[in-house]
Amino acid sequence: MPDEHGHEGHAHPPPRPNAPLADKPQPKALQSSDPAVQQRAQAFMKRVEMMERIRKNMDAVRHKVVVMSGKGGVGKTTTSVNLAASFLALGRTVGVMDADLTNPNVPKMLGCEQGRVQGQQGMLLPVQAHGLQVMSTGFLAHDPQRPIIWRGPIKIGVLQQFLGDVKWGSLDYLFIDLPPGTSDEPLSIAQEIPNVDGAVIVTTPQDVSILDIKKSVGFARSLNMKVLGIVENMSGFTCPHCGKETELFKRGGGEQAAVDMGVPFLGRVPFDPRIVRRGDEGRPFVLDHGDSEAGKAFALVVQRLARELGETV
Repeated sequence: MPDEHGHEGHAHPPPRPNAPLADKPQPKALQSSDPAVQQRAQAFMKRVEMMERIRKNMDAVRHKVVVMSGKGGVGKTTTSVNLAASFLALGRTVGVMDADLTNPNVPKMLGCEQGRVQGQQGMLLPVQAHGLQVMSTGFLAHDPQRPIIWRGPIKIGVLQQFLGDVKWGSLDYLFIDLPPGTSDEPLSIAQEIPNVDGAVIVTTPQDVSILDIKKSVGFARSLNMKVLGIVENMSGFTCPHCGKETELFKRGGGEQAAVDMGVPFLGRVPFDPRIVRRGDEGRPFVLDHGDSEAGKAFALVVQRLARELGETV
């Protein structure tokens, strides 16, 4: 059963840094003799405080990019960590925020599962992995085998802390890996991040994924979030022995969806078994296989994404 905080299992939200209310004249509502009015006023003031902390923290990040998908299993997190590592290899400062709170996979794919959250001067310090700054609920779980079961308000509170209370510093890029779908997490991220640059949407070529990606594009547009582009993942497989290409999940569906929806197409990444192996080993594929077909495909995606962000690489 959930405890008094509304969650189960062994993962707990990080402690909130001590941040007293600003030393300013308090609203009249806080001076009210009605406890209910005082409680609402205090909640409002805390909300204002959190929004201000998020604004100041995110102002130091040059580009904030969310990575999302309409369904699971399309390689969204794999794409997130490899895009982050690609920009890092170009000399940029990069962070990865794992916003899939109940199924965090970023620590596994970056080989930092044993990382733990530390505090410094009222801020939470991100874990370092391959030169990337990383924050995830995976660092909070004492037993990774146990499920994290949090209700909506708890999840939103943790997302706010990841945005406002983590010492990201002056980053060039912060990639925010969202859970699949259009639930609380992507909605909260869109509402909480000031001046978010937009969303990269990951899909595979088959029809069922394309149906879901169109919903993701519509979701982003309904929140006035720019769609930076679509990545078609697992697009074809070239046999390393005979050189014959096989369309495992068809081909071109993501590109056609981009045309149909009027959004940029960032590129297609072919299936490469080494991407799977490197993810399991905790090392981004692009760091070791940049000269492969998949590595070159990621490089093209990075180039096009940078262009959408007004940058050159």
